[in-house]
Amino acid sequence: MASSPLDDGVFAQLRQPIDPKVHEQRERQLDERIHGVYEKSQQRQAELLGTNTHKPVTISSVRVLGASHTRHGFLERLFHPVLSHNRQGSYTLQEALQELGGAVEKLNRLDIFQQPISTYIDTPDQTDASTTPTDHAVFITAKERGRYTIKTGTEAGTAEGSAYVNAQLRNIFGGAESLNAHASLGTRTRSAYSANFDTPILSNPDLRWQVGGLASSTLKHWASHEEILKGGNTRFLWQTGARSKHEFMYSGLWRQVTGLAEKASPTVRADAGDSFKSSLTHTWTNDTRDLPMLPSRGYLLKTVTELAGFGPLQGDVGFGKFQFDSQAAIPIPIPGITGDSGVSFTAGLRGGLLYPLSSGAQSEATQSRLNDRFQLGGPTDVRGFRLSGLGPRDGQDAVGGDVFAAGGASLLLPLPRVGKDTPLRLQAFINGGRLLALKSTPSSDSPENADGASGGSASGSLLATMGELTKELPSAAAGIGLVYAHPAARFELNFSLPLVVRKGEEGRKGLSFGVGIDFL
Repeated sequence: MASSPLDDGVFAQLRQPIDPKVHEQRERQLDERIHGVYEKSQQRQAELLGTNTHKPVTISSVRVLGASHTRHGFLERLFHPVLSHNRQGSYTLQEALQELGGAVEKLNRLDIFQQPISTYIDTPDQTDASTTPTDHAVFITAKERGRYTIKTGTEAGTAEGSAYVNAQLRNIFGGAESLNAHASLGTRTRSAYSANFDTPILSNPDLRWQVGGLASSTLKHWASHEEILKGGNTRFLWQTGARSKHEFMYSGLWRQVTGLAEKASPTVRADAGDSFKSSLTHTWTNDTRDLPMLPSRGYLLKTVTELAGFGPLQGDVGFGKFQFDSQAAIPIPIPGITGDSGVSFTAGLRGGLLYPLSSGAQSEATQSRLNDRFQLGGPTDVRGFRLSGLGPRDGQDAVGGDVFAAGGASLLLPLPRVGKDTPLRLQAFINGGRLLALKSTPSSDSPENADGASGGSASGSLLATMGELTKELPSAAAGIGLVYAHPAARFELNFSLPLVVRKGEEGRKGLSFGVGIDFL
């Protein structure tokens, strides 16, 4: 059958290339039409919510769709409080939406479903005699995440490189349980293996219980030895607010100081061998910073309190240990620049004290061990000094201290032509600190030793040591550098100039590279 001239004309037009301007205009019209429909839908939804905000409603049922591997009883604890027959008073639509939003937010934070989780509210079939005009049914559509994840890779840190493998099993028993296993081999941390089981308590993501074990071997070149750790821990985590949390932990660790170098100092040799630490630890964190890796506003307060070898804790080491960490950041407005300028000022202060507890009748016989003392200095705390370059030393070894204080301040500026929206900043900093061994004080019934030290009262010894912190200027350094804030870690490349260096301490003038999560 011969085609008509009309058909030929239509096909001829279809074969002709479309003018880019016409195509762009059509795309724009389509986008405008879709945007208009979306705006009308949002406006209509807002009108419905506005007119029905105080309308009484009854949540008669909640169904979670797509949770095939999650236990029904686990989800019931989340959504049963939302149902009207489980409440004392009546609902308004606004109150119902707020309660549903809170329950869905908890479901999100369990980390077993992909985001976003959608919620749909509908009225049930009114032909059913058991329903009322105020009844509403809630349908929550969620897609579960994969049951397992395996990651491999390499890491580079301060004087260390390593290769690792991580494996995670999710929602093992249908109650948001997870099992995390980690293994790594490296230059400084020669080997590290750990496994950790985590589960929420009563379906609440803000209450979690964890139990785990670890085994590691770390070369501590600054103190001429290798430390081997083997043990386990159990912890309870309690989120008390959007930014505040507590952690209570018991740990039992067998520690071994071994692999001593030929030139290991007498202090290191005296602590060589085995020890067992049994301790309770409480950690409190309140973090309001906008970006912890590169904060421009907000503050951090953190305390860590540990008690080991006291009373029923047993173990062959005993001490009380307290640490605090704080940081504050403020944005600096620049005249002529509207909004956030990208320039910020941060300041931090850290400190800690360790007091050994006596296992015998005479307190002066007990001293802290090398494993438990603080170390200070390096690219992530007091820049401008080598790793563990501050504090007491015995020969070439940094043997750590019992009391320390450190502080620093940084001015962060966006790079020219790069802009404030990138995680790259120029940095100018000054920092310093002191690390001291617990000072012995003479007592009335204790003759001084040959070196002038003797056992004194606990309070007098501690106060004397803390008083030394403020008697002289702290060891300090200043410098400039580049900062890059990756979501996983912060990277710094700095040029440092030591300003105050004590005899025996190891300052570091020149370039240094640091990788970490917590920087001073």
